[in-house]
Amino acid sequence: MTAPNIAAAMDALEHLDIDVKPASVKAKSRDFFWYSPVLKDRLEGLVADFVVTPRTEAEVIEVLRTCYAQDVPVTTRGAGTGNYGQAVPLAGGCILHLTKMDAIKDIQPGRFIAEPGALLKDIDAACIAHSVQELRMFSSTWATATIGGFIAGGSGGVGSIHWGSLRDVGNIIRLRVVTMEAEPNIIEITGDDLHRVSHAYGTNGIITEIEMPLAAAYDWVDLFVTFKDFSAALAYASYLAGCDGILSKLATVFEPGIASDYFQRVAPYVQADDAVVALMIAPHSMAGFETFHAAHTGAHVIYRSDDHDWARAPGRIFEYGWNHTTLRALKVDPSITYLQVDYGTEDPIPLIDKMREMFSPEVLQHIEVSRRNGRIGLGGLSLVKFTDEARLDQIVALHEEHGAVIYNPHRYTLEEGGRQSTDPAQLAFKRQADPKGLLNPGKMIAWDDPDFDYAEMYAYPGLRKADAE
Repeated sequence: MTAPNIAAAMDALEHLDIDVKPASVKAKSRDFFWYSPVLKDRLEGLVADFVVTPRTEAEVIEVLRTCYAQDVPVTTRGAGTGNYGQAVPLAGGCILHLTKMDAIKDIQPGRFIAEPGALLKDIDAACIAHSVQELRMFSSTWATATIGGFIAGGSGGVGSIHWGSLRDVGNIIRLRVVTMEAEPNIIEITGDDLHRVSHAYGTNGIITEIEMPLAAAYDWVDLFVTFKDFSAALAYASYLAGCDGILSKLATVFEPGIASDYFQRVAPYVQADDAVVALMIAPHSMAGFETFHAAHTGAHVIYRSDDHDWARAPGRIFEYGWNHTTLRALKVDPSITYLQVDYGTEDPIPLIDKMREMFSPEVLQHIEVSRRNGRIGLGGLSLVKFTDEARLDQIVALHEEHGAVIYNPHRYTLEEGGRQSTDPAQLAFKRQADPKGLLNPGKMIAWDDPDFDYAEMYAYPGLRKADAE
């Protein structure tokens, strides 16, 4: 990239909501990358030069046009709840902070339209009030995350047990995207082309409007179920997910030791050797659930949100699953980190048991149940007691040797966090939408180094630490 003219860009944009205060610029240059000690080491100290908070699409276009002319990198940010450094500016420049573009523009039967800065919880609230509808799926950071950040940085979450992942056909209807060119273009993206910009970290266009489907809203019943046999807990959650007549939104399985050690409000009600399953079931499906549950000896319901005698309710049960599990563990033990593991849909339980046999208690199994192309799959957000980077890499390699696919959360690039290969559609669209490579530079290896062999962690050569200037 050509050396940026930061001063000229800031002068041209001074009439917008621009922030140059060091403390707030630093805060807005961070996300939850510190979940990973590897990323904390690599990304600590990286900051933008300034932050612009646009309120309209026209202001987004103005920022992109100006930064293009002055060769200033632009990194898009929502609420900063991502875990992989997606919103960290590797080369400085401008943070495009989209939280003020938060309008929920339309709600119709089965769909809504919103700006990218709208919070997931606010979309749910508006849709429930308007027509008793809710989001099909959301991240466990529902209370603080934006819909744009979820689309650009997420892959699925609460609700994926029924609806699959964000990239599954039908889970996004339309995206409106602004390109970063001399004169930015507005592109309406639908169908197969959605893969070009969903889960692309804002590397190939700025999302300014989102249209997504809705589902009927329910006052979901939250449950905790305990088992003495971890494999039985896995089977129970998998079978329940496959019961087409029982509507579920979450099934999460925790290896013994997780709930007793890391879940403060749950710990008084479990033993150290209890495996725990967290569930969300639609109220009209509770009769079917009770029939299902009665057929499973060794399964004990210790909590249900519609009928319990706990002195203190545990709160939203989805805030124990997905990446909130890691967050709760980190609050107790700062050495904890995690891995993202795909155990697949083809008889995954023996593989999970094998990994548990190999690594527990150094690696504790936390399993999320999801639907994939009509089949039930099991994925791990395993808790890892971190010692050093070499051992973490060894754990990753051993998983892969045994057939467990790792989506590495200790890498900041799209490819290394995925299947370690170029996504041709994303790369081709970046060439079109970002010809100078100024959008979130360093996050797409294929743009910088098409021949990269993934033998070691990618190190973006343009990395610019503030304390190194």
